[in-house]
Amino acid sequence: MDHIVTVQDAVTAFADFMEPTAAELDAIEQEMPVILAGVDLLDAQIISMDRTPTELDSRRIRRAHRRVLAARRSLANTAAPVLPEVRS
Repeated sequence: MDHIVTVQDAVTAFADFMEPTAAELDAIEQEMPVILAGVDLLDAQIISMDRTPTELDSRRIRRAHRRVLAARRSLANTAAPVLPEVRS
């Protein structure tokens, strides 16, 4: 018989030493327009789930989808930060 045991890393996953780094926070901040546009799209889709979508619902979903695509395009077109060259 196998015993189910909690994994120590999972229990302490939110310890102080496991905070996101400054670089990770900067990356999240840079991707925030895409995240927010995705949330708006999801909200528009959820609103139209429990009823027959009207023309207004369809337009709302299309606009939200276009905002997601525009935010992704904008993020893809931003210049990536130049990392220092590592020499061996």
